[in-house]
Amino acid sequence: MIAALALAPLLLSPNAATRPGDTANQPATEARDAARRAPHTAPFGFANVQHLARERAAHEYRPMSETLPAAFANLTEDQYRSIRFRTASSLWHGQALFEVEFFQRGFRTRQRVNILEVTAAGVHAIDYNPAFFAFGRPVRIPKATAGMGFAGFRVHYPLQTPDYKDELIAFLGASYFRVLGRNQHYGASARALAIDTALQSGEEFPAFTDFWLVRPQPNDRTLTIYALLDSKSVAGAFEFQVRPGGMTQVEVHSELYLRRPIAKLGVAPLTSMFLYGIDAGAHHFDDYGPEVHDSDGFMTETGLGQWIWRPLANPRELRVNRFMDDGPRGFGLIQRQRDFSQYQDPQAQFEARPSYWVQPLGNWGKGGIELVEIPSDEEIHDNIVAYWVPEHPPTAGKPLSLAYVLYAYTYAPDWPPGGRVIATRSDAPVLGPNEGHFAPGSRRILVDFAGGDLDGLNATQPVRAEMNVGNGQLQALTVARIAESGVWRVAFVVTPRAKRAVDLQCYLTLHGEVLTETWVYQWTP
Repeated sequence: MIAALALAPLLLSPNAATRPGDTANQPATEARDAARRAPHTAPFGFANVQHLARERAAHEYRPMSETLPAAFANLTEDQYRSIRFRTASSLWHGQALFEVEFFQRGFRTRQRVNILEVTAAGVHAIDYNPAFFAFGRPVRIPKATAGMGFAGFRVHYPLQTPDYKDELIAFLGASYFRVLGRNQHYGASARALAIDTALQSGEEFPAFTDFWLVRPQPNDRTLTIYALLDSKSVAGAFEFQVRPGGMTQVEVHSELYLRRPIAKLGVAPLTSMFLYGIDAGAHHFDDYGPEVHDSDGFMTETGLGQWIWRPLANPRELRVNRFMDDGPRGFGLIQRQRDFSQYQDPQAQFEARPSYWVQPLGNWGKGGIELVEIPSDEEIHDNIVAYWVPEHPPTAGKPLSLAYVLYAYTYAPDWPPGGRVIATRSDAPVLGPNEGHFAPGSRRILVDFAGGDLDGLNATQPVRAEMNVGNGQLQALTVARIAESGVWRVAFVVTPRAKRAVDLQCYLTLHGEVLTETWVYQWTP
């Protein structure tokens, strides 16, 4: 289902459907060669990675073979899962707050990355050594492993206690990475770049090929990572400044060099999982948990300061919506439901999954934030994607520089600063005495708001619901404070025009003052 929604001042525009593509192969570049080619007139830094990316883009893309020794290529899933990195082999073990462990290549994790360390003395490659790993199931280690490289790496840091270093950020597969704040468990993921997502031509997956880890001082609380990205269409330089805490921040600087035109470039892409929830239109699954999702909403702050909340859905068919903007202030995939009772799953701990928020650095200009919702019947699949699409696709030969901060957080009381949506529910409309009638196919929708100035308002205050309906008729609109919970509930009945999606918007005001974020919803009859 693809629909268009007119927002004030946002616009939602359609895009075509797609099929998932295969991960792009990596270029054939040895770690030592990359280090040798980089200029060393000054300490190694982001400028060196930019030089390498520009050099890559000037030549034809050369994929690297993913061939592995048979002993690793033929690992079973159980054998691969049993592999553990030996903590004592960690990079910087016992020498800094940060320590780095590496991922073994094998089974389906075949993609190789080159990993180098940057110190005051220079740059050197970190060579693969099977002694770094404990192989829990019988695995015959091949004699020749030189140059095999790693699949990725993860950084550990004492987030919870000073005695144990928790996983903080991990890079594994294509350009994916995941990051945690304090008291959080992995859920959503981030990517460096999305290319042609949700297009019928198929998606291209750029991949990180080389990483440079800057050796921290013993008490440093910021870790610097450089990365080189490559694919058929683009080469890119990335810098990550990782600052751990209750709200972990990853400051990202990127410069992209195109080999050929790209139809749709997705900047700062986020991916997540939404199987079902209590919101309107939720699917029903044979699962004991009331809700199953890593994120339950899409949120954005527009360039004009308008906050928008869009409950996520697991649709019957692919849905792609674009929220048009000029100079966005932020967007993210948010896990707003934080009570265990809403999930009842002590193993998954969905209530502890982080929210991811992207805050642009500088003005990104005109474009739109695209939200992709993919039908799914299993929680193992990430079926939600969000990313920024510039108004004009970048052109080959002209570098594109963009920077942002990615936040991983549990609570952010000022995002949004006022009232927010607490729940969205729906049912079949029930007629009361003297209420007339509702047309067949009508639906009653209830939206609960709370927070900000709303919480201190007396129930007699003339709070208004400002509504906008596209492709539908609105009836029986009411606004009332619910004494038992303290929330302000907007209830209405909507009747669709034809068999098309109905686009809905709502926010609360008092004497013209905006009190809440804008609830945006797409109901498919």
